[in-house]
Order: sequence, then structure tokens, then C-alpha cells
Amino acid sequence: MIIEVKTPELSDSITEGTLLEWHKQPGDAVARDETLIDLETDKVILEIAAPASGVLVALFRDNNTVVTAGEVIAHIDNGEPEPKQTVAINVVEAVKPIAAADKAVAANSSAAPAGAPVNLSAHSGQPRRETRPFVANEETDGNASHDAGGTHRQPMSRLRQRIAERLVSAQHSAAILTTFNEVNMHAVKKLREREQSEFMRAHNVKLGYMSFFVKAAVAALQKFPVVNAGIDGSDIVFNDRCDIGVAISTRHGLVVPIVRAAERLDFPGIERVIADYAQRAEAMDLRLEEISGGTFTISNGGVFGSLLSTPIINPPQSAILGMHAIQDRPVAENGAVVIRPMMYLALSYDHRLIDGRDAVRFLAEIKTILEDPTRLLSLMTQNGVDD
Repeated sequence: MIIEVKTPELSDSITEGTLLEWHKQPGDAVARDETLIDLETDKVILEIAAPASGVLVALFRDNNTVVTAGEVIAHIDNGEPEPKQTVAINVVEAVKPIAAADKAVAANSSAAPAGAPVNLSAHSGQPRRETRPFVANEETDGNASHDAGGTHRQPMSRLRQRIAERLVSAQHSAAILTTFNEVNMHAVKKLREREQSEFMRAHNVKLGYMSFFVKAAVAALQKFPVVNAGIDGSDIVFNDRCDIGVAISTRHGLVVPIVRAAERLDFPGIERVIADYAQRAEAMDLRLEEISGGTFTISNGGVFGSLLSTPIINPPQSAILGMHAIQDRPVAENGAVVIRPMMYLALSYDHRLIDGRDAVRFLAEIKTILEDPTRLLSLMTQNGVDD
């Protein structure tokens, strides 16, 4: 019986995607839930898996084809008899499927007659590549063209095109300014060292730096709700929740999933969410809704050694916090020069909505909390959800 392979349903903000490269060809055996092809959208790369085990008998869409949600892109024969009824199959855009038996015919024909089956497995002659990882900043690695001038070209991926569009749009549509401060991480560092063993024993998760920044950001956002707001036409949209995008470094690159309702999470809850995201990001198992939305973002260029940067806002958000590398530097404390682990902080904000006074005070509030984190200690032992 013929089983249809369809593109998955996408979100309201995504209407189409680009098929990358088929991992299977007509005539190949496939197992249920085995990845057949990857679908690149504006925000994420999704895997399209086989809905049933059997033999792949037809491909209706070629590599690098733009498709919409719910579109039939292939057929699988699961070996079961067809129901006793006539089923009419409409071949989309007059592209005929190719069965395994047609391969030899297509390969041995120098010029296929009109109406002959199209052999999608033989197109372009390019070697098959490995499954693409889910990486938001990955460039396309195929279809490059070389010229005599010592340069080569390759098409931008859909993700890179979308990123370029959003960054340019953010620069053109928002009045972006950046304010800076620095924070003495000595207290946080000592607190982590003192609490780490007990924290891991009690919660089976490591106490990282990011949870301190998430909780500090939540406290500052609640004190300055305009930083957590956005502009919609002539309206200001205030968000009641703190849905914070957190940059996570994987061996494939950076992803930014959303810690939903971070104000309702304690330290163990935040660390569990981040650890879960990190693990599933490595396995390319993040869902589209987990990387969409968000009311505020924390960017961590410090993991790559960045000392200072001006992060760009992710619309429709109005602000983004940039963390940077922790570096031992001489500072003055109580009239004496001491060496302390220091970090520069950057807050980029939309000046159309956020006044410079509020932006500076917001960043200073984060600095104050991090330099005296003892008031956050009680949050480490809460049950996670504050009803």
C-alpha cells in the first residue's frame, strides 16, 4: 500500500521551507521514523521522517525545492495490499515519480522522451552529505561555483538569508543604542564554589553562571517592565511573563531556546531547563516553538572570549543583554587595589521605547544583584513554581 510522505505543519509565522538533500533514493528500504530529508525554514532545520517502514518508491520534490506545510513529497510502499478501490494520484507540477526499476532506463538514455519519468536520485551528480546539524549560523556547503579570479560563490542558506533580513530590519526599524557596565563576579564565583557540591547532590544538576544572570534579569525586568515590552504599531505591548532567550553553545554552534516564564523558576529549575535544551540541541531535537518568541534575550559572547560587544536586538523584543568573558583585573576595593574576576556587560535597547535613564538603571540593577547574590540564595531551595 502506498503511504504519503508529507511536509510537517509549521507555525503561523512560517509558511514554507526548503528541502535540503534526500538521504534516501527510490528503491531504498526505509524504516519508520528514519530521517528522509531535512527541511530548512526561516528559523530552524526540521527532520522529515518516514511515516512507515517499506520501500521508497517515488520522490515528488527535488533537492533545494521550496515546499509548503502538508505537501506530499514522496511515496513509500509498505508492502501491504492496496484497498479494493480505485485511487487517483495527482502528480504535482507534472513531475512523475520514479520507481527503482526506472533507474536503469533513465541512466542509459542519452535523451529522455517527453513524459519520461524524472530520476531525482541522479540530479547534479553531487556527493551525498551527512545530515545537517541544527545550527542557526550555518552556511550552505553545496552548489559553490568557482571562477578564475580566485573566488568562489555559494547560495546563502534560507536561515542565513532570514538572519540577514532580520538584522537589517532591526537596524532600520529600531533606534538601537548600547550602554555598558562592568560587574565584579567575585561574590558569584565564591557562592558557586561554596554551594556547588550540595547543589549537585540535591538537584542532580550543575550550578552554572547563566542561572544567576537569568534570575538577575528577571528581577530587573520586573522592576523596569518597559525593558520587557515591545512596540506594535502605535501601541506598547507589556509582557506579563519573562520569556528569556538563552544562548547555548553546542559542538555544532549556538542556539537560543526560550526559558519560558523564568520568573516562576528557581535556580534548579532554570539549570534543568538549560541542561535539557543543551542536550537536545546536540541531538537536533529542539522543537520550533522552543526557539520562537521570547521577550528578552541574553547573549553570551564570553564563551568565545569576547570582552566587549554591541549585541543587536531581536525584534519584536526591545532589549538584549550581552555577557562577556570573565577576566581577572585590578580594581579598587575599600581604598586598596585587588585582583577580581570582572565581566563587561552590554545592554542594547530600542530608544524609541526605552529611555537612556531606564536602560542605565536596568543594567545597574543587574550589576547590583550579581555583586550581592546572597539575596538570591533563598531561590535556590524553592520548589520551582511559585503559585
